[in-house]
Amino acid sequence: MPHILNILIWFPILAGCFLLAAADDNNAPGIAKFLGLFTVLICLVLCVPLVLQFDSSIYAMQFVERVSWLPSLGISYSLGIDGLSLLLIVLSIFTTLIVLLATWNSIHKRVSQYVAAFLLMQGLLVGVFSALDSLVFYIFWEATLIPMYLIIGVWGSDNRIYASIKFFLYTFLGSVLMLLAFLYMAYKSGSFEIVKFYDLKMPMSAQSLIFIAFFLGFAIKIPMWPVHTWLPDAHTEAPAGGSIMLAAVLLKLGGYGFLRFALPIVPDASQYYSGVMVGLSLVAVIYVGLVAIVQTDMKKLIAYSSISHMGFVTLGCFAIFSIFKQTGQMKEAALIFEGSIIVMISHAFVSSGMFAGVGFIYDRMHTREIKNFGGIINTMPLYASFMMLFAMANAGLPGTSGFVGEFMVILGAVKSGFWIAFLAATTLIVGAAYTLWMYKRVIFGDVKNEQVKKLSDISGYEVAAFTILAIMVLAMGIYPEPILKVMHQSVNHILTLSAQTKL
Repeated sequence: MPHILNILIWFPILAGCFLLAAADDNNAPGIAKFLGLFTVLICLVLCVPLVLQFDSSIYAMQFVERVSWLPSLGISYSLGIDGLSLLLIVLSIFTTLIVLLATWNSIHKRVSQYVAAFLLMQGLLVGVFSALDSLVFYIFWEATLIPMYLIIGVWGSDNRIYASIKFFLYTFLGSVLMLLAFLYMAYKSGSFEIVKFYDLKMPMSAQSLIFIAFFLGFAIKIPMWPVHTWLPDAHTEAPAGGSIMLAAVLLKLGGYGFLRFALPIVPDASQYYSGVMVGLSLVAVIYVGLVAIVQTDMKKLIAYSSISHMGFVTLGCFAIFSIFKQTGQMKEAALIFEGSIIVMISHAFVSSGMFAGVGFIYDRMHTREIKNFGGIINTMPLYASFMMLFAMANAGLPGTSGFVGEFMVILGAVKSGFWIAFLAATTLIVGAAYTLWMYKRVIFGDVKNEQVKKLSDISGYEVAAFTILAIMVLAMGIYPEPILKVMHQSVNHILTLSAQTKL
């Protein structure tokens, strides 16, 4: 199908602009929801030929579209995808579907603008993951800040203005140096094409500066410790839909950046700083997990849980260099590398379920404090059953998607070093501690709160959102092979570039 990537980018953006221009709360807000749902479903249907026609046996970019934009500057509007891009594009569209279903009955003001913001976000995210020109990538990357800033600032909780400004400043300022790195590499290569950057040979000093620029842009986005402080505030103040999109896709932009840019473009600097990156990742996995245990707000607990789990992503990205040194075998490196990508995708499903679940009971009780709950299983048994599955996946129970990626990273980390694997494996204990402790206090026990006694169980669109997420968590946990097959050649290509020296 020609121009499919352009359609996936601009169709939801145009639909979002139409909603902004033509709809308001006085003009049948329900129509805006159905129009948004229709748009997302059309995009998911368009993903079918994208997946079926994708050739997973090669690493080269596919579905390439290129239009000369500013030829004198070496800038072109060029799009294309590999296995990694394909997975994240489908994930972005899928997450928008979950957001619309999960918040169908919870948004009552500026409904059309709310739906439009997520449609715009979806199109921009597809642009980020399919851009082959670094300047086009940067434009889409920064543009994603605008709808999320508005989602937090308009539909968030009491401190939403503070949280939205903090989110914007952290992530925007971190990306400015990334732009400078792109400009330098474009000057050296004569083009903004990302693949041209892969061929650049640069001295260690230049590589180090570029890596630091990438680190500030991508580490803040993930976010890595210690630049993570914006995320708990953003999650806590954002509406449920904003938290779902933030955890499921926006955090993955940082991991994608490391995979697409830092490792293959500046491999020598990546190797030089790999020890620091592994150390910071382990701090996120262990320390931030311990911080999650003491949280009293459910949303904040899940937010810290997200930081802890995303530590596995950066751990898998940079532990490969120790494997290169010790064994030199690509197979072991691919195991931990693919594991980190599986963690990204699994975390999207699990965190979406957790944040949606918090949103469902917040809509009913208007509180997220754990102490105000207890005994929900007595009044919301269906809700409790779904939340049990997501809690088990968050704790890394075998048979769920949460186990697969973490197991692959830990198994691969053994090749990198015993103590790295040992420290990473503590997340199976810490993660179970904070997840199950929260679940016990919220779901089990006697009903002591009169509001809990009056709760009604989930139904309709809420059940639909939970069911789709539950299917994905179980399917990926039982049979992850299709996802591994799609990414395998792309992973091998990135590893090959990362193992080379560019000095």
